[in-house]
Amino acid sequence: MNLQLTGHHLEVTPALRDYVQSKLTRISNHFDHVIDVKITLSVEKLLQTAEATLHVPGNDLHVACSDENMYSAIDLLADKLDRQVLKHKEKIADHHRVNGAVKHQATE
Repeated sequence: MNLQLTGHHLEVTPALRDYVQSKLTRISNHFDHVIDVKITLSVEKLLQTAEATLHVPGNDLHVACSDENMYSAIDLLADKLDRQVLKHKEKIADHHRVNGAVKHQATE
């Protein structure tokens, strides 16, 4: 997973970078096929904003979260990304396997 972390009106410190990477490990645990992640952290007056674009095979997932604290905005971002990745994983899974379900197997 390639991580591109940028700051808009904000210097990305090593502590922020480590915090974002630790939050993104949860997403990589759920879904291994993440190609690219672009995260932008920005500050406008009293509003801290975190935006992420996650590139997965066949789709791009985009999330934006705002809060008064940057760390809580990153937490909200990770939660939303996690939900979207799980939803995408459900969509690409084949739920109608003919031979995989127990009720479709031959009984002897």
